[in-house]
Amino acid sequence: MALGSFMINLITQSIQESIQGLFKKLLLVSLIGLLAWAYQATRPPPPKICGTPDGPPITAPRIKLSDGRHLAYKEHGVPKDKAKYKFIYIHGFDSCRHHAVVANYLSPETVDSLGIYIVAIDRPGYCESDPSPNWTVKSIALDVEEFADKLELGEKFYLIGFSMGGQAVWSCLKYIPHRLAGATLLAPAVNHWWSGLPANLSAEVFNAQIQQDRWALRVAHYAPWLTYWWNTQKLFPPIGVIAHTPKIFSSQDKELIAQYVGKEDKSSVKQQGEYESLHRDLILGFGTWEFDPTELKNPFPNNEGSVHLWQGDEDILAPVKLQRYIAEKLPWIHYHEIQGAGHLFPYVNGMSDTIIKTQLSVED
Repeated sequence: MALGSFMINLITQSIQESIQGLFKKLLLVSLIGLLAWAYQATRPPPPKICGTPDGPPITAPRIKLSDGRHLAYKEHGVPKDKAKYKFIYIHGFDSCRHHAVVANYLSPETVDSLGIYIVAIDRPGYCESDPSPNWTVKSIALDVEEFADKLELGEKFYLIGFSMGGQAVWSCLKYIPHRLAGATLLAPAVNHWWSGLPANLSAEVFNAQIQQDRWALRVAHYAPWLTYWWNTQKLFPPIGVIAHTPKIFSSQDKELIAQYVGKEDKSSVKQQGEYESLHRDLILGFGTWEFDPTELKNPFPNNEGSVHLWQGDEDILAPVKLQRYIAEKLPWIHYHEIQGAGHLFPYVNGMSDTIIKTQLSVED
């Protein structure tokens, strides 16, 4: 009897241990599977490079850089060899060379009378410019310099940057100021983590943004490897500019979208991949910078050129409070604040002429 009870207990214990072992194995397999899924979900798909068998066709003129990448461009204005003033235009987020607002809406009279030439580039990963896996704050400035040299724009040229393109202008002011004849920043995006911004002011402006933008920017800054997943999953909304959330636009912006911006063809902007264009843009723009724009020195100490910053006082995407602080910290910047204007004020009729003439100190 005792032997029978012992055998039953032994068998029962063996079964329990087998079940526990099986459960642990199932749990381990499930955990491995979950981690594999999570890893795969955060990995962006490979880019579809223009000109490759699986990629979009090449339709634009392009400059080949020293590292083998190409930058696509579009020319506006008078012929380059007859131009008196040469500009490079750097587009903003979710746009490309086709959306060079200042070039597109500049009056023919201003172009001809002043001899204006503007070349708009696709930033890396956008439209037909090759992605840049090693894209940094500094590299975009070096790209601009090499592009200008290979296009033979001369010793010095002017820059115009809109929104996220304005961040590229800050980079050029830092790394290639000796190549600039002047620069214009149009509602440049501001990184809330720039070390020179007062913590209380930065926090105030950051917390005033809509919730989905606060979360998306935190991810881009603190966990950039999650940026692709965050802005493509369906559990909660991505950053507002990707979701086209109405709350991020002022009343003027909405009017301009209906009249101009909403009619622009953006079908090719992300054709090489959302990660290579939009998501890398977020990671770079709101990551940890190698320098702080608020600590830049005057690139034109002898007044041989000028830097202009234009800002709408009702801009929700690039809040005016931060621009005012930057303009105060950098008194050599010519600051122009437009009452009642939002982020898209460059589309206002006549604004392109005003921007160009102000940069060139030409009066109407």
